[in-house]
Amino acid sequence: MTEMIRKQVYIEPRHDRLLKERARRYRVTEADLIRQAIDRGLERTSTRAPDPEAWKQVERFIRRRRTGRLRQQKRAWTRNQLYDR
Repeated sequence: MTEMIRKQVYIEPRHDRLLKERARRYRVTEADLIRQAIDRGLERTSTRAPDPEAWKQVERFIRRRRTGRLRQQKRAWTRNQLYDR
């Protein structure tokens, strides 16, 4: 077993009920369910930091668009052409 660090958290009564019910259903410990939930939650939020240069390009585009210095180009396609693709 890997080394564990003890943490104490407060949860709402509904979380406690759900945790107990799911632990019983999946036949795992409540602690294991909590660790799995932490892993899944952190995986979703661990995306790369945005590229600062790309963001600067977006800001420049927005500024030009607001000041009217960016001319809107006429489309070179029609809706029917899109359907043909």
